[in-house]
Amino acid sequence: MKKIVHLRIKKRLGPVQIAGRLQMPASTVHAVLVRCRLNRLSHVDVKTGEPARRYEHDRPGSLIHVDVKKLGNIPDGGGWRFVGRQQGDWNRRATPDKPRSRRRDVILGHAFVHTVIDDHSRVAYAEIHDDEKAVTAIGVLQRAVSWFADHGVTVERVLSDNGSAYKSHAWRHACAELGVKPKFTRPRRPQTNGKIERFHRTLADGWAYSRHYRSEAARRAALPAWLHFYNQHRPHTAIGKLPPASRLSSNLPGHYN
Repeated sequence: MKKIVHLRIKKRLGPVQIAGRLQMPASTVHAVLVRCRLNRLSHVDVKTGEPARRYEHDRPGSLIHVDVKKLGNIPDGGGWRFVGRQQGDWNRRATPDKPRSRRRDVILGHAFVHTVIDDHSRVAYAEIHDDEKAVTAIGVLQRAVSWFADHGVTVERVLSDNGSAYKSHAWRHACAELGVKPKFTRPRRPQTNGKIERFHRTLADGWAYSRHYRSEAARRAALPAWLHFYNQHRPHTAIGKLPPASRLSSNLPGHYN
């Protein structure tokens, strides 16, 4: 029971994922979580308070979701970020002996994880960059489309939020060159892009804040292995408790930046 509780609290895993790791029935895990009052993790959008919309395209490539996850860089030697997002709130508040201009997150900078999710399979592609400019987002899209094509998937549409990079003329031009139709979420409705919002929570819990990294380079180096696990091995409850790669006709070798 202690292992179940540990994976639930520290990793925020669901019953299926915990059962897979501990090689026990998911029903047993669920019963333990109910008994410990740990059976509910909110699926409500934190920004709007509304449930995420449930829909699924019928084939890989029919729609991909794109977005950027912004993370504070980890200082050499490690730092507070490994314990989770909420415990880093102090870093966003100025104090008398630490003026706002001297805050640690400003000095260290940020990592921008550009993520791409296939709507049907939930297969994920990601690259880490130092900005979220249009030229960077376009490069990620071009490489992601090529990566999916190498595995027999033709990308038809791309859904993004209304960020400046995605609303730019350069983004529309790049989509036209790739033969991909750009689509956008409704303003102030992040749940429209709920799949990638949910993936970002999984990304944060499973990789970004999962352990004490000794440096930002160490955390970045750990991303490819985690993405391989997510795509190839992690059971996904929305697709019949199978890993995302099972919904593609070809297998996925490792390629994540």
